[in-house]
Amino acid sequence: MTDTSTRTRGGGNPSPSGRRRPGRPAKASGLPVWSIPYLLLIPGLLVIGALLLYPMVQVAIMAFQKVGLPQIRPVNKRPPEWVGTDNFSQIFDNEIFWSALRNTLVFAVLAVTLTLVVGTAVGVLLNKLGKKMSTLVIVGIMFAWAVPPVAQGIIWKWLFDAEAGIINWALNLLPDWLSTLVFGRADWTGEPWLNDAWSIYMVLIITVVWASFPFIAVSVLAGLKGIPAELYEAARVDGASAWRTFRKITFPLLRPVFAVLTVLSIIWDFKVFSQLYVLMGGPTNREAFNLSMYSYAEAFRSPPKMGSGAAIALVLTVILLVVTAVYVRQLVKQEDMT
Repeated sequence: MTDTSTRTRGGGNPSPSGRRRPGRPAKASGLPVWSIPYLLLIPGLLVIGALLLYPMVQVAIMAFQKVGLPQIRPVNKRPPEWVGTDNFSQIFDNEIFWSALRNTLVFAVLAVTLTLVVGTAVGVLLNKLGKKMSTLVIVGIMFAWAVPPVAQGIIWKWLFDAEAGIINWALNLLPDWLSTLVFGRADWTGEPWLNDAWSIYMVLIITVVWASFPFIAVSVLAGLKGIPAELYEAARVDGASAWRTFRKITFPLLRPVFAVLTVLSIIWDFKVFSQLYVLMGGPTNREAFNLSMYSYAEAFRSPPKMGSGAAIALVLTVILLVVTAVYVRQLVKQEDMT
C-alpha cells in the first residue's frame, strides 16, 4: 500500500517539518513582516493627529483670520474673515505682548534652572540614602508631583494669602531684628503677595519648582543607579571632593539624562498657565501676563478676539520650537566634540 500522506501535490518530497525555505520572510495574517511595526504605529498616530495636529493646524489657520462674536455666535453666524498678518501686526505693536514675552522668558530661565538644581540635589541625596528611607522620601515627594496644576495654584495661593496665609504668620514669628536685617521690615501683617507682578512670579516659581523637582529627582536617581560604583570608589581613594566627583563623573555620564530633562522643563515652563491663572484670579493684572495668559485674555475676554489669541499662541509655539531646537543642536555639537 502506497503512503501518499508524505507526498506533495506535485509529486516532490516535502520540506522537513519546522523549517522555512530560505529567502522568504515569515508572514503574519498574510502581511510582510517589515510592515507590521508600521501598522502598529497607526493607532497612536491617529490619536496624535486628532488630539494635537488637527488643533494646531486650526489655531495656525485662525491666526490669519478675524474671529470674534459674529463668527462664534449660534445665530446669524458669519464666516471667518481672512486678514493675513494683521493679527500679528496688532500684537507686535502692543506693549503688553513685549511685557508678556519678557515675563515668559525670565520665568522660564529661573524656573528651569531652579528645578534642575533642586531636583539633581535631591536625586543625589536619595542615592546616598538606604533603600527604605529612599523609598519613603520618593513616595513623599511624588505626591507633590501628582498634584494637578490648578490644585497647585490653590495650595500656594492659600499659603500666601494676605490675611490668613501661613507665610505672613511665619514671618511675623521671626525676631524683629532678624526680619529687619534680612527683609528690611518687621511687620508682615496683611502683606499682599499676589498684587504685584514680581511677587506673583516669585510665588509662581516656588509653585512650579515644588511640583516639578520630584520628577527630576527620580530621573536623576534612576541614572545614578546605572553608574558603576567603582568609579566613585576610585574618586574617593584619589581624595576628590564631592563637587569634583559630581563634575568629573556624575555630570558627564548623566549628560543625556540632563539633556532630556532640560528640554522637557523648557517645554513645561514656557507654557505655564493654570497656576498663574489661579494665583492671579484670572487675567486681571496685565503687568503679570505671560504669553499663555495674554493669549487667553485676547481670545476670551470681552470682546473676544480669537484671531489675535491664536496669533499669540502660534508665536509662543514658534519661540518654544526655536529655543528647543537651538538647545538640542548645542547638545549634539558637544556630543560630536567629545
